[in-house]
Amino acid sequence: MSVQLINPGAEVTRRGLALHTTISAAKGLQDVLRSNLGPKGTIKMLVSGAGDIKITKDGNVLLNEMQIQNPTASMIARTATAQDDVCGDGTTSTVLIIGELLKQAERYLVEGLHPRSVTDGFDLAREELSRWIDETALERKIDRELLVEIARCSLATKVVSDFATVLSEIVTDAVLTIQREGQPLDLHMVEIMAMEHRTSKESRLVKGLVLDHGGRHPDMPKKVTDAFILTCNVGLEYEKSEVQAGFFYSNAEQREKLLEAERQAVDDKVNKIIALKKQVCDDSGKGFVVMNQKGIDPNSLDLLAREGILALRRAKRRNMERLTLACGGVAVNSVDNLTPDVLGFAGVVYEQVLGDDKFTFVEEVENPYSCTIMLKGPNRHTIVQVRDAIRDGLRAVKNTIEDGRVLPGAGAFEVGAWKHLQEYSKSVSGKAKIGVLAYGDALLVIPKTLAQNCGFDQQDAIIKLQEEHIKGNIVGLDLASGEPMDPVATAVFDGYTVKKQLIGLSSVIATQLLLVDEILRAGRDVNKQ
Repeated sequence: MSVQLINPGAEVTRRGLALHTTISAAKGLQDVLRSNLGPKGTIKMLVSGAGDIKITKDGNVLLNEMQIQNPTASMIARTATAQDDVCGDGTTSTVLIIGELLKQAERYLVEGLHPRSVTDGFDLAREELSRWIDETALERKIDRELLVEIARCSLATKVVSDFATVLSEIVTDAVLTIQREGQPLDLHMVEIMAMEHRTSKESRLVKGLVLDHGGRHPDMPKKVTDAFILTCNVGLEYEKSEVQAGFFYSNAEQREKLLEAERQAVDDKVNKIIALKKQVCDDSGKGFVVMNQKGIDPNSLDLLAREGILALRRAKRRNMERLTLACGGVAVNSVDNLTPDVLGFAGVVYEQVLGDDKFTFVEEVENPYSCTIMLKGPNRHTIVQVRDAIRDGLRAVKNTIEDGRVLPGAGAFEVGAWKHLQEYSKSVSGKAKIGVLAYGDALLVIPKTLAQNCGFDQQDAIIKLQEEHIKGNIVGLDLASGEPMDPVATAVFDGYTVKKQLIGLSSVIATQLLLVDEILRAGRDVNKQ
C-alpha cells in the first residue's frame, strides 16, 4: 500500500474494517451513557488512578473524566463536551444521537449502499430540521414561573427530584438577580460557595456576597449592621520597593528613624480610612467594613479594631469586582482624597465559623447585580455533584432568557421531528431519501431510552407516542406511567438552543465519521524530539 511504502511502520485499517471500527466505537460509547439519560437515569462511579472517587450522572463530567483511548470515541466525546461548552446541556443526548445515526446507517451500508448517499440524506434532514425547529418553538412569556420549570427540567436529570425543585428556584432567582436591562448576562457574577455542613437541601441564595475568609483580629466585630463598605486595593503593610533600592545607615538611631518612617507611612494610610469612617458614621450606630485586596499588617489591624472597623485582607480579585456590583461604591487604589461617594452599603455583614474555616456574609444590599449560591452538603462527593448540576441549571435559565422561546420536552420534540421527516422524505428523490428516514429513526433513541430507563417497554412506549403525533397531538412520555402526556400542560420543556445545537453537531460529526474509509496510525510522535 502507498502509505506503507512511505512509512513501513504505519498501521492501516481499510475501508470495510475502518467503517466497522468507527461504528462499533460510537455504539460502545452510546451504551456507556445510555443508562444516564433522564431523571430516572442511573449514576456512574468514577475512580481515578489515585483512588479519588466521583459519583455523577452528568454526561459532560463523565466524558471529561473517563480515559477514552479509541480515536472515534474520543472524537465523539470532544464533540459532546463542545455541546456543553456552548449550551451547558445536552451532552448525553448528543452521544446517543451520534451513535444511533451511525447504527441506522449501518443497516443500509451492509447491503452495499455507499456512505455518501446516507450522508447526503443526513444533510438534507439537518437543514430541514433547522428550519422546522423555528416553527415548532413555543413563544412563551419569559417570567419567573417558566424559568423555574426550565431549571427544574435541567436539574432533575442530574440530582434527585425533590432537591431539583429546591435548586431550581435558587438558580432562577440567582440569574434574575444579576440580569440587567439591555446588557448580556454574565454568569461569572454568580458565585458558588461550598460549605461542607448539614444537608444539601439547606443550600440557599445569598443576594449579596459570601467570602471564604474572615477578620484577622480577635477584637474586630463579628457582626456589623448598616455597614458602609470600602473596597480597596491598598497595601496597609510594609512593602518592598518596585525598583532595586538600598538603604544605608551608620548607627542604630538612623535605623530606628528609618523604621519609624516606614511605620508612619502605613499608619497615615490607616488613619485616612479611620477619618472617613468617623465622617460617615458620626456616632450614628452604623458600621464600617474594609475589604482589601492587598495585605494588612498586625499593627494596622489593631488600629482598625480599636475603631470598631471590620477589615478583611487579601480578598480575591473576582470578589472585589462582585463587591462593587452587589453593594455599590467604587474600588479605590489609593486612600488619598477619600470621599463618602466611593463607599458601598450593606444591611448586615457577619462572620460564620465552621470548623477551621471562616465565612463572611454580606447581605441585605440594594439592587444587587452579583449574588452567591451558598451550597451545603454532608460530604465532598455531594458538593461536587451538586455544583456541576447548578452550573447546568444556570446555563439553562440564561439560554431561555436569551432565546425567548422553548420546545416541548419528554421526547415530544424528537417524535415530532420523526413525523416531520417522514412527511418531508416524500419530497426527496433518489437514495438521499434513505438518509432522511434513517435520521428520523435515529432521533427516536431519546424517547426510547427514556422509556427504558424508567422500566417501560421501548417499543410499546414509542408506538403510542407515534400514534398520537400522527393524529396531530404534541405529546411526550410520562415517566411515571409510560403513557403519552402533554408536555406543555405539565411544564416539561427543553431548551431551544440546546436542541438546535444538538441537531447541527450530531449530524455533522456522524457525517464525517461515515465518510472515513481508512484509519492511518502513521502520524509523527510529538513526544520524540
